Amino acid sequence: MSLNTFDALDGALLIDKPAGPTSHDIVDIVRRSYRIKKVGHCGTLDPAATGLLTLLLGKATKLSEKLMSDDKVYVGSIKLGETTNTYDAEGQIETTQPVPELTLEALQDQANKFLGDQMQLPPMVSAIKIDGTPLYKLARKGKEVERKERFIHLYKFLISAYEPPFVWFKVACTKGTYVRSLAHDLGQALGCGAHLAGLRRTVSGKFKISGATTLEELTNLSPADLAKRVVPILKLSAPAT
Repeated sequence: MSLNTFDALDGALLIDKPAGPTSHDIVDIVRRSYRIKKVGHCGTLDPAATGLLTLLLGKATKLSEKLMSDDKVYVGSIKLGETTNTYDAEGQIETTQPVPELTLEALQDQANKFLGDQMQLPPMVSAIKIDGTPLYKLARKGKEVERKERFIHLYKFLISAYEPPFVWFKVACTKGTYVRSLAHDLGQALGCGAHLAGLRRTVSGKFKISGATTLEELTNLSPADLAKRVVPILKLSAPAT
């Protein structure tokens, strides 16, 4: 295609999502505020999670599948000693257990066992659909159904700090990785249970959180200023160098 087939708003808009709104809420805000008919996102963030949300505008929405396959980096915290039905702090506490004496080194040794290729079971409270119905809708009705494990790869699982009962970490992983499940599985391996206490996405593919616009900034931009924040579609579709 020639350059003049695209306009200034055909591309990617990087948003620093706050805790609270869903990823779809952010899409709606952009669509309504700037009257852009086609807006999508690459990789859902849970409402409580913050960080990098890549929006695709206009003709760039056709690149969604390509960009969703990118690797991701997250930082966050895990609370030991409590499991929840959602594997994160938003759910109901299911079990409580005493936390054993642990060192940063012991935690890192356990985290290292999760590195590499593996199969991961998605949590019931997730957007994965079974016969057209999202799992989280079934979970709200108290139903639990069989889920298929997913192939994922963890490049890095770094334990950066430990102040009982909280563990701080950094994870680099492939698409489709549920960090909530990783937190839950770490707790099971440690014998005390755990859930994800907080999560922030800092990298998605070649994009970093440092280049993102906050929601507050976004709602105060003129259309011309918004265009300056958009990564042009030609840069998105260009091969990696």
